[in-house]
Amino acid sequence: MNIDDLLNKTSEWLKGTGPNSDIVISTRVRLARNVDKLPFTHWASGKQREQVLLLGREAAEKSNLLKDATYFKMAALSELDRQFLIERHLMSPEHAFEPEYKVLIIEPREVISIMLNEEDHLRIQVIQSGFNLRDASSLAAKLDAELNETINYAYSIKWGYLTACPTNVGTGMRASLMLHLPALVITRQINKVLQALGKLGIAVRGLYGEGTEALGNFFQISNQVTLGRSEEDIVWNFERVMNQIVTREAQARRKLLTKEREELSDKIFRAYGTLKNARIITSGETTNLMSIVRFGINLGLLPEINIKMVNEIFILSQPAHLQKLENKALTPDQRDMKRADLIRKKLGGQKNV
Repeated sequence: MNIDDLLNKTSEWLKGTGPNSDIVISTRVRLARNVDKLPFTHWASGKQREQVLLLGREAAEKSNLLKDATYFKMAALSELDRQFLIERHLMSPEHAFEPEYKVLIIEPREVISIMLNEEDHLRIQVIQSGFNLRDASSLAAKLDAELNETINYAYSIKWGYLTACPTNVGTGMRASLMLHLPALVITRQINKVLQALGKLGIAVRGLYGEGTEALGNFFQISNQVTLGRSEEDIVWNFERVMNQIVTREAQARRKLLTKEREELSDKIFRAYGTLKNARIITSGETTNLMSIVRFGINLGLLPEINIKMVNEIFILSQPAHLQKLENKALTPDQRDMKRADLIRKKLGGQKNV
C-alpha cells in the first residue's frame, strides 16, 4: 500500500457504523510506551532514535495484527503527504514536525497505527467508528502485548509505564471520543457540559486534538488522569461519563424536533442549499455547514443524502486531500474553489455556468 491508495478509500472511523454513531463519530484509544534504558525521544541521540525504529519495525513484523502493515518514513514524505495523514487522523501534528527518525505504521483498514519517535518512542493508536471504547481498548491491549514480546518497555513497579509527559505516567492510556453535539450547542447546554467535564478531569479539544478549536459542533473528549488507575477503570469511568453526554444530546435532539421542527428544518435546508450551490467555500465553513447537514440526516429531516456521503465530503474537502486529488499544490483561494466544485459534484448541485 502506498499513500495515494488511502485517497480512494473511506477511513474505517468514518464509515458511520457502530453504536450511537449518529452522535459518536469515532472512538480512539492511544497507549504511550517507551523502550527501557533509552532516553525519551526529545533527549535521545540520532543513533538511539534509529534504534527505536529498528526495534519498532521488528516488533511490528512479528505482530499478527500488523501482518499487512505499511511503514512510512516521515522524512521521505512531502509536507503535503504528512498533512494528509494528519487529516485522516492516523497521526498527530507533532509527528509531522521535525520528521527525521520518525516512522508511521498503518494497517490497511486504518484502524491501527503506530507512531515511532513522536513524544514517546511508541504511540499505539486504535480508532474505530461509533461508541466502541471496550472493543478499541481490548484491541489496543492485544497489540500492546504482542509488541511487548519484542520490546522491553520502560516500567516502574511504583509508577507504571514511564512516559515523556508526566500526565501520561501510569497506564499511558488516553481514551477519546469524537462527538457531534449540535443539539447541546443549539439549546445552549454545551457550556455547562464542558464545565462539568473539566471538573471531572476530562479534556475537550477540537477535531485534530490538542491545540485545535471545536468546529462544526465536533468535540474530541478524552481522559486526562492515567496514574493510579487500571486500564479497565479508566475505560469504565470514561464510558459512564460519555454515556451521560450521549443521553443528553439525544434528549436535546428530541426536544428540538418537538418544539422547533420548522426552524430546524429551515436551518438544515439552507445549509444544504449553500453546499449544493456555492462556488467558493472555505474549509471552516464547509465543516460548519456539513455539521448541520449531518444533523438533518440523523433527525430524518434530510432524506436526499446519507451519512456515508457526508463523511466522504468531510474527508475529501480537507486541504491536503483536495491537493492530492488535483495532484498539485493549490493556493488557499484555489482550494476554496475546488472544494466548492467537489461538494457540488458529490451533492448533485448546479454545474458551473
